[in-house]
Amino acid sequence: MVASSQQLATQTGLKVLSKGGNAIDAAVAMVCTLSVVEPHSTGIGGDTFALIYLASEKKLVGMNGSGRAPYAADLSWFRERGMQEIPETGILSVTVPGALHGWAEAVKRYGRLGLGDVFEDAIYYAENGFPVSEVIAGEWQIAEEKLLSHPSSAKAYLIEGKAPRQGQIFCNRDLARTYRKVAANGVESFYGGEIGKEIVAFSRQTGGLLSIEDLKDHTTTWVEPITTDYRGYTVVELPPNGQGITALEIFNILEGYDISSLQHNGPDYLHLLIEAKKIAFSDRDTYITDPEFEKLPTEILTSKEYAAQCRKKIHPHRVMDSPRPLSYNRASDTVYVTAVDDARNAVSFISSNYFHFGSGMVVDGTGIILQNRGCSFSLEPYHNNRLKPHKRPLHTIIPGMVFKDGAFLMSFGVMGGDMQPQGHVQFLINLIDFKMNLQEAVDAPRIRHVKDKDVYVESGISDNTVKALQEIGHHIVADTSGVNQVGGGQAIYLDSQQNVLLGASDRRKDGCAIGY
Repeated sequence: MVASSQQLATQTGLKVLSKGGNAIDAAVAMVCTLSVVEPHSTGIGGDTFALIYLASEKKLVGMNGSGRAPYAADLSWFRERGMQEIPETGILSVTVPGALHGWAEAVKRYGRLGLGDVFEDAIYYAENGFPVSEVIAGEWQIAEEKLLSHPSSAKAYLIEGKAPRQGQIFCNRDLARTYRKVAANGVESFYGGEIGKEIVAFSRQTGGLLSIEDLKDHTTTWVEPITTDYRGYTVVELPPNGQGITALEIFNILEGYDISSLQHNGPDYLHLLIEAKKIAFSDRDTYITDPEFEKLPTEILTSKEYAAQCRKKIHPHRVMDSPRPLSYNRASDTVYVTAVDDARNAVSFISSNYFHFGSGMVVDGTGIILQNRGCSFSLEPYHNNRLKPHKRPLHTIIPGMVFKDGAFLMSFGVMGGDMQPQGHVQFLINLIDFKMNLQEAVDAPRIRHVKDKDVYVESGISDNTVKALQEIGHHIVADTSGVNQVGGGQAIYLDSQQNVLLGASDRRKDGCAIGY
């Protein structure tokens, strides 16, 4: 079974499985196709993370494919130019793209096929075009002004200055040529070769800091996943520099309450969720960074003892101020895919440009959108997440898995910047505490705590709940952007008793789950 946020990508995953590929090949192939058909969300100029379960070995591995700051990027460089923050867009927000290296490493280590196989559909759709689907068309349109700010971006991703409308055929032949080079010559063409030289030249021409050494020295890191037990289920996330630890902390805090006795999406449950989120995100914004540069209190933050202390801060009928100032990652774009094959290998795979079309910068003639992860660094000299050369920033994209009694149960993910830990928690609580089926758990209305006392409540949550939340001090905020504020998700669940896979894809996206 395969699932993604766009139907053509899901079909790609199915095709790869049917031609002899395994779950790893299928997941990477889906992401490759998504980089063409959902280009604002992901691409080889972005980053990637994965959880991979190898069934025959009963082995779980974690992949960190996030990029690092340029060697030339340090606090003094930005301070000397009067900057208090790294810009959210533009060339100075660009870090080394890690996505392509991670995709290739996953296939090389654990797949059955080659780069040419996993890029096959992506190249086809880039060269021949594809009809732009409904949700993607709307999100693309919102980015028009950003793309118009840079001639190479407008040329690559707009049609006569406009985003493609729903159903319009869009071709990206520059990107197809780039992908053909990668498929033929390997990732070395990107990390120091012909494509890499084009990226560096573009960076220099536009005032950026990337060098050939930055690309040549990039590596994908294989890491040990982190876990917590939630009511007998083992929830699996990746360690920092990602924010998966934040989801685990929220689970630990909420485990101390009888959630199943509360009304689903009622005020008592949502209040506890919001308050637990505030505590966990304050810890996130204080501690999470690249563990190769700073020592992090991971074991403390994921402990049950620490969660018990956190619960003492929560009043059942009063809103707390955030324990420390919370940062807020604004609208962001990400794709999540999952695949499980006939051998029951499972992959939870996530890739992102960060904001819509990342930095807004497209390397002229290549179709490569450069991410803007650098804006996640702090320029405060004593902050854990302060900028340093060759350092990875705090990262928002997080794949998830669940095990039961030591056996694989489910692969899942929810997209959307700060929404991701909140989405992981709401989805699993829907399943575990409220006993929903898989599709119900994905589709159920969600909330998103934004910052301070501001909470976004999705349509479908009752007026009575909204009123009750307001009465105890929560500030319910409206959204006028037209962009989905609560992310999208996919999941695949293994019913081990019947040896049958169940799949779900979020109603908020253009995707689907397909199995056979």
